[in-house]
Amino acid sequence: MSQPLTGATIPTTPPHPRPILRPSKLLANTPHAKLHPAVLAEAERRASSLQLRIADAITAFAGSMMFVYLHIVLFAVWMLVFEQSPWPTLTLIVSLEAIFLSTFVMIGQNRQAAFQQAKADHDYGAQEKLLEENTELTRMIHQLTADMHKQMLGTVEPEPSAGSAVPHASPALPGSAPDASGDAPASSNS
Repeated sequence: MSQPLTGATIPTTPPHPRPILRPSKLLANTPHAKLHPAVLAEAERRASSLQLRIADAITAFAGSMMFVYLHIVLFAVWMLVFEQSPWPTLTLIVSLEAIFLSTFVMIGQNRQAAFQQAKADHDYGAQEKLLEENTELTRMIHQLTADMHKQMLGTVEPEPSAGSAVPHASPALPGSAPDASGDAPASSNS
């Protein structure tokens, strides 16, 4: 008989955290790992609401050439078969359809504006985080440089005080050039 492994854990993969996202055409060609987080959040929000899914479907159909072809056929059949000139019922139907389609266009524009704002907010947060990380790295590099300087030269340079007008000059190394005042550095041989 085989003994069970003690202390070993078998990694399990959690179920996929995202539901099936709509609109599928928006997300079909790109792996979800490569999508912007705001795109995924907007797709999840749109997938969670039945009203938004219906509006997406209508907007997608109304923005297609199939919609245009269908209307050409329907209008031609209506004008030739169902109603004689000047087509008052057809005018009423087309006017109502225009009202509803313009409403769907405005819904789509509002969603797009909300998506752009969410993306901009995410990008701003990410940039602020990177700025903080870069600032911290710069401080660490400065501290390491100061520590290396102190260790290599064996001197401690005091921080300049707000009231002192004369900068502190560190002792010069043998063979070094004169300092800014023009005085030659002190020689260690004397």
